[in-house]
Amino acid sequence: MAGEGARPAKRGAAALSIASNTSLILLKVVAGTITGSVAVLSEAMHSSIDLIASIVAYISVRKADEPADEDHRYGHEKIENLSAAIEGMLILVGSGVIAYEAIRHLAIGAKVERLGVGITVLGISAVANLVVGSVVARRARTTESAALEGDAAHLRTDALSSVGVLAGLVLVQITGADWLDPVVALAVAAGIVVSGVRILTRSSRVLVDEALPPAELAAIRDAVHAFGPRGVAGFHKLRTRRAGARRYVDLHVQFRSGTTLEDAHATAHELQDAIRSRLRGADVLIHLEPEDRVQPGTEVPAVEGHGPEAQSEGGAGATRPPG
Repeated sequence: MAGEGARPAKRGAAALSIASNTSLILLKVVAGTITGSVAVLSEAMHSSIDLIASIVAYISVRKADEPADEDHRYGHEKIENLSAAIEGMLILVGSGVIAYEAIRHLAIGAKVERLGVGITVLGISAVANLVVGSVVARRARTTESAALEGDAAHLRTDALSSVGVLAGLVLVQITGADWLDPVVALAVAAGIVVSGVRILTRSSRVLVDEALPPAELAAIRDAVHAFGPRGVAGFHKLRTRRAGARRYVDLHVQFRSGTTLEDAHATAHELQDAIRSRLRGADVLIHLEPEDRVQPGTEVPAVEGHGPEAQSEGGAGATRPPG
């Protein structure tokens, strides 16, 4: 889970994105009005959607950091994933608007003028979005923030689309073919759709409580097996999920005959700490059971490194919550 120090880092990155998008919108609107380029005006629309997404990300990272309360006993972390889903939908809406305007200008025709202004503004926009996007992406990785990850994807997409439109304006200036301007805008819209679908897919996996990835499941399995010499006889019913940067793990652990409840309880707490250390502070819930509850193929060897680990129910077959 992101610590206290990550909170200002997340908020600062989201605030930087808001400031950057606000400035770029003003520049692009002015440039689009001067040049009459639908591609430049489409870029202004794209940045407007980016601004909305940045505001959503800023609000979500603040809310996600709030502790659990009576109405949200599991905390507010999934708000970040909801924010990412909203950002993905906003990207798709923006691509639709850009495509509509491009097709309309292809149909009615449009004259593009003073291309130097548009080329300059789009060059500034591409550099600014690449720099800010890199900062936000780095903060997203270090804090594991889904909201910032979605915002960074917005900024990278905006930078790439600005480069595409800039290339289109250069072609118009060289060839004099004004129809290239809306065609480039259509290509930009198609690229934005890909980015929006990718963000929606990633956020939906968390919202429907998809299990943690195989590498993290293996880390849990290894942590449990390391406690074989401490009296752990087996484990099953492993269930995992993620909310924002927080991971949730719950499983049933069986202890060898003769282990006192006090010893089992103490060992379970140590096992929780071991799993948390491997999964960046995961929320771990362990249900204690006697040895006679061990199911065939789920045994944990008393000596670490031996036994039917490959057949453990803690492997791939136990990663899905019961349907």
